[in-house]
Amino acid sequence: MTEHTLKQRQEVPENQKWHIEDLFPSEAAWEKAYGELQAQIPEVCQYKGRLHESGNVLLACFETDEKLQENLIPITTYAQLRMATNGTDPKNQARQGKARALMSEYNQAVAFISSEIIALSEGTIGAFFKDVPDLHKYDTPIQDILRDQPYAFSKESEEILAALGEVHNAPLKIYEQSKSADLTFSPFQDDSGVEYPLSFALYEDKYEFSSQTNIRRKAYDAFVDGLRRYQNTYAGTYDTEVKKQVATARLRGYASVTDMLLHPQQVSQAIYHRQIDTIYEELAPHMQRYAKLKQRVLGLDKMTLADIKAPLDPDYEPEISYDDAAETILAALNVMGSEYVSIMEKGLYEGWVDRADNIGKQTGAFCSSPYGTHPFILLTWTNMARGTFVLAHELGHAGHFYLANQQQRVGSVRPSTYMIEAPSTLNEMLLARHLLNKSEDVKMKRWVILSLLGTYYHNFVTHLLEGAFQREVYKVAEKGETLTAQMLNELKYDVLSGFWGDALTLDDGAALTWMRQPHYYMGLYPYTYSAGLTAATAVSEKIATEGQPAVDQWLSMLKAGGTMEPIDLLKKGGVDMSTSAPISQAVSYVGSLVDELEKSFG
Repeated sequence: MTEHTLKQRQEVPENQKWHIEDLFPSEAAWEKAYGELQAQIPEVCQYKGRLHESGNVLLACFETDEKLQENLIPITTYAQLRMATNGTDPKNQARQGKARALMSEYNQAVAFISSEIIALSEGTIGAFFKDVPDLHKYDTPIQDILRDQPYAFSKESEEILAALGEVHNAPLKIYEQSKSADLTFSPFQDDSGVEYPLSFALYEDKYEFSSQTNIRRKAYDAFVDGLRRYQNTYAGTYDTEVKKQVATARLRGYASVTDMLLHPQQVSQAIYHRQIDTIYEELAPHMQRYAKLKQRVLGLDKMTLADIKAPLDPDYEPEISYDDAAETILAALNVMGSEYVSIMEKGLYEGWVDRADNIGKQTGAFCSSPYGTHPFILLTWTNMARGTFVLAHELGHAGHFYLANQQQRVGSVRPSTYMIEAPSTLNEMLLARHLLNKSEDVKMKRWVILSLLGTYYHNFVTHLLEGAFQREVYKVAEKGETLTAQMLNELKYDVLSGFWGDALTLDDGAALTWMRQPHYYMGLYPYTYSAGLTAATAVSEKIATEGQPAVDQWLSMLKAGGTMEPIDLLKKGGVDMSTSAPISQAVSYVGSLVDELEKSFG
């Protein structure tokens, strides 16, 4: 007897898919654009060795490069999105490979731009800007290049590295392809003999949240067994990525690999360590109280990692359709004004969202926002009410980049990853406030508090502990040690046990959670989730107390894209992240939510 069967991609109803045709109406159109861009890429090479000649030559080079980027982004995005919806399709795999090869070809062609600008004197650059005012259109990318000056290789070396770009990205490619196409899980049975299929999506979006302890723990055991079979392969893949980063940092002259990875974020080590340390130390007591409360209320013999996401109120697990969730989100975000709400409406109803589950589809959720068209949101809609928060989160990313794409040039759109999660988590905070304010039902209010805690758990626990784990990984790697599966398991286990103390009984499988996320291949990305939510917590309070002025500040920040450093950008949006105060305030807010739950359950 089977409880649920996954569909093939071609069996998914059209209204549950995103309109990928908005990028290219057909595969033939994609192939045509691919060929045209491949022929256009060499055009930028006419400026190679000439950027020192004049401001006009430099301007013409940037204009040519800008057009190449605008044509390249939809091509690579199309391939990525098709791969995300079905990683088992050989055509999607081949297309993704072609897109990556084209990206490498482009990177190799434009590598000279950075090295030649870095070679220019400060006086020459100043004269160019004075003679050709239109160069200011490219202030952001030019300043980004100049920031790399102390760590740049020779022009020839940079070109060689650019040519090897696809090889350097191989660890992430191997991880993603293996996770979507090779890593499978055996089905499991409940006590009645009902067989349940298991996939990443089903475990992370459904079974992990099951109210039935038997199903939850058996799904966990089967899930961990699947991970365990691949731990040595994934450890070798991750070790390769880290070794690449450590070697690159040393060759470029950074003081450490951490300095190198923080450099593009424009964040200091002090800010990085403060974010991790403050939350790790101050949040742990609150989350330990939360775990012990959950164990007591659910009557569990022990609290394990398989139980930490179990519903605290198992008899109240609301379901909601996609359409009803969309209406709820729009009502919650009405406080943001008509401009923002109209973007949300487009996202919800005009083919931005791919919400079906099917064989080969990437797990989790993301928003891709290609320049020149609308964003695309991937998630798996299971009719569970908590999915409303996931959808609101991704719409926050969509709203951010829809506005930034409209206001900024392609080279000035993306801000530092340090604050990239702030707009998305603000949407979640506003949704929670709306639900709490409109509901008179005690159980509903409690469910919202639990959902809010789910958001904080995701950002302040899951990803923050990933960040703490990463920090330990780089300490080991800097010493030249190999990251074996055993080493990674021990590091992850120590981070988890240090945070949870005696509130959680950890088994060996808990240590394998480092295998679940691609974030480790994306630099120091995990800790930034907590930075974004810290800012969102502060701004949601400002919007509640100040109204439109706070909204206007926030929207002006979204429209600014990547034209400012992240700390300055967040100040523009209304929050000062240069101290630990907003971090501690956000942690205290989490503590108050746990207080409310303890009162609610007695």
